[in-house]
Amino acid sequence: MKLRPLGRSPLQVAPLAFGGNVFGWSVDERRSFELLDAFVDHGFNLIDTADVYEAWVPGNEGGESETIIGKWLKASGKRDSVLIATKVGKWARYPGLSPTNIREAVDDSLRRLQTDRIDLYQSHEDDPKVPLEETLRAFDDLVQAGKVRVIGASNYDASRLEDALHTSRDKGLARYESLQPEYNLMDRAGFENGLQPLCEREHVSVISYYSLASGFLSGKYRSEADLDKSKARGGRVKSYLNERGYRVLGALDEVAQAHGATPAQVALAWVMAQPAIAAAIASATTVEQLGEIAKAATLVLTADDVTKLKAASDI
Repeated sequence: MKLRPLGRSPLQVAPLAFGGNVFGWSVDERRSFELLDAFVDHGFNLIDTADVYEAWVPGNEGGESETIIGKWLKASGKRDSVLIATKVGKWARYPGLSPTNIREAVDDSLRRLQTDRIDLYQSHEDDPKVPLEETLRAFDDLVQAGKVRVIGASNYDASRLEDALHTSRDKGLARYESLQPEYNLMDRAGFENGLQPLCEREHVSVISYYSLASGFLSGKYRSEADLDKSKARGGRVKSYLNERGYRVLGALDEVAQAHGATPAQVALAWVMAQPAIAAAIASATTVEQLGEIAKAATLVLTADDVTKLKAASDI
């Protein structure tokens, strides 16, 4: 598996990251262990989660995903085979990016993950109420203490990310080496218009989420009748059932057929082929599903393929 650099840091990641938002929600602990073992066996290494996962599930309070990952790390002995990425800032228990909140949240995440360090600690969203220098200094303290290796940002706009990078440079603080934005064939503008050129210029690596547009790009949702296949995703997927969405599905089908692949594999390979992308996040609920999406990492699209898919998804 060819690894990709994570910003200017010493970390390198495989091009497919496992989205841990399913652990403790649509996947129980036993199945989570099976998926994580299979993920590593496929040659991948980046597991993405957040302290807030899965607070939205009835009966949960948050922290469930980290807890399951921590139990797996202890039981499997595979801590040194993976990179653990988690986030702070969106959980009601630890809201925002104040220094005090970050210090308390990281210790709680480390406890749940049963590890002595977080490889990539990310701001889950921007917090304009807190000066960037205060947030970045708190993260820098964690890096200096060895609790965190590298920091990243999620859901920042181009202006704030650029300001954060300048603040880190001017103050000699740890900088955001990665950005986690929503990015896929159906949702491009938010990343491509401003963030992508900034990340390329500043060597900030991108880890995309919703890489399959909540499953729409897998091709299994082609009419409103298909929305019942997933109550959790049906509402979001419905917004893609329009002329543009069908055009994208048609292009995915065409490219997939040419490669003997699936639409999901092609959609993920397209994201991985874009400038600044280090990894695309995707989730699976069965080992068989994981095996299918794993093939995206070795699927090489032609320049014509990439152009065809882009043209189909242009607004």
